Amino acid sequence: MRPKPEKPGAGQESVWDYPRPPALEPVNKTIEVYFGGEKIAYTRNAYRVLETSHPPTYYLPPEDIAMEFMKSSDRTTYCEWKGRGSYYHVEVKDRRAENAAWYYEDPRGKFSPIKGYVAFYAHLMERCLVNGEVVQPQPGNFYGGWITKDLAGPFKGVEGSFGW
Repeated sequence: MRPKPEKPGAGQESVWDYPRPPALEPVNKTIEVYFGGEKIAYTRNAYRVLETSHPPTYYLPPEDIAMEFMKSSDRTTYCEWKGRGSYYHVEVKDRRAENAAWYYEDPRGKFSPIKGYVAFYAHLMERCLVNGEVVQPQPGNFYGGWITKDLAGPFKGVEGSFGW
């Protein structure tokens, strides 16, 4: 059963207005990722993927990531829209987050602009920020959306949302 969307407040957008299939759009907001006491990513050249019921997932260009902290993983997954995803572990000093980031080597169709761009699971990082606001991770541990105060839900990933 589809949940009842929250009414967006002033300056908010509803994730229930996002399309399916998902959309890709450039973002000129400042995106930051921290782990192990290090700033591992900083960009104003990200993309975000918008999909019904999901908070946005941000994809960052590799040139704006400290790639020395990114270690290849054997894990792969498949997205019906973007294709095969590959993963990175994030390692800083003696800290390691397993399969904490992912990317698409050969994304399909309209997602080709994010080739090689990296998305991070906020719940595995020390903190992730959008325009200085610390994000909340999308509920559950499967999806990688970032929740900010300018979004209205409810968000896919909460208990009972499997069929949304």
